[in-house]
Amino acid sequence: MSKEGNFLIYCIEQYKVAKRLNGKQVSELFTRYRVWEYIHSCFEALHTTGANYIVEDIDLYIEARQPVIV
Repeated sequence: MSKEGNFLIYCIEQYKVAKRLNGKQVSELFTRYRVWEYIHSCFEALHTTGANYIVEDIDLYIEARQPVIV
């Protein structure tokens, strides 16, 4: 597996544990908000950070893509 693939698995596992979700829930969330593509495109920057930063960054990414309720 590629280093990007291994890192994606690492991100999934870290997010799953931090948010107390199961794999299916994380997969659905990452698909809905296109987090897969985000992690892949930002691999070079993200893989140098810690787990807490990655989880927070994913949260910010998802939050920025949620519809605004007025």
